[in-house]
Amino acid sequence: MIKKTNWTATSLIALGSLFILFPLYIAISIALKTPQELAKSPFSLPTGLHFENFAKAIEATNFFNAFTNSVIITVVTVVFTILTNSMVAYAIARNMHRRIFKIMYYYFVAALFIPFPIIMLPLVKQVSLFGMDNPGGLIFLYIVYGAALNIFIYVGYIRSIPLELEEAAIVDGCSTWGVFWKVIFPLLTPINATIGILTCLWAWNDFLLPLIILSDQSDATLPLVQYIFQSEFGADYNLAFASYLLALSPMVIVYIFAQKWIIGGVVRGAIK
Repeated sequence: MIKKTNWTATSLIALGSLFILFPLYIAISIALKTPQELAKSPFSLPTGLHFENFAKAIEATNFFNAFTNSVIITVVTVVFTILTNSMVAYAIARNMHRRIFKIMYYYFVAALFIPFPIIMLPLVKQVSLFGMDNPGGLIFLYIVYGAALNIFIYVGYIRSIPLELEEAAIVDGCSTWGVFWKVIFPLLTPINATIGILTCLWAWNDFLLPLIILSDQSDATLPLVQYIFQSEFGADYNLAFASYLLALSPMVIVYIFAQKWIIGGVVRGAIK
């Protein structure tokens, strides 16, 4: 039996794809043009591939220093987010019958509804007072502010794991610590992948926290460097768009290969 094509859905998908692909085409096209070509028409194809724009953008933005900063901050944030948030979520998920843990769970969930601009100015004052206006302080804030969503996802997934597995491990002589690392944590691999990817995308692409936290320009991440570059060389769109593509490409590649874990993990955590 031949299925009929849903032209309405197909048209909406095509239109949505156009809204995504056309700006991407413009960005790539401008990055590969000369200023003279751009002045003639921003929408036409480049007559030549001017890859020297990327080399100039790398030099102008001190790209590799910012890239290194972003990699270090992102990797450390992902590792410690998975380790700390999974342990907190496990403690909450297995003690939801106790009032204090139930209050803690709803406390974390409630943090999802607090707009960041409300706490932004007090945060700047606090991190400056504690001497946390550096990459270490930024990593700490990423771990703390990501805990609300991560724990919400982790708790839903952990509660779907049968208690009998833990009871069997305890009978075999495992402590609570041993049960978590030898039984629970290996079973969290799918959700750990989801949390890790979401945290990676957030920490890599975030602009606002580095802007208000980092005081030393040498510690700037890639999004912050793009902002500084645009402020100083806003009229040089060829180099600006080449710089944007350089900063964007690593996370696009990560998302293309990891999207099934992102979508699948969030659904599993929310439903279970």
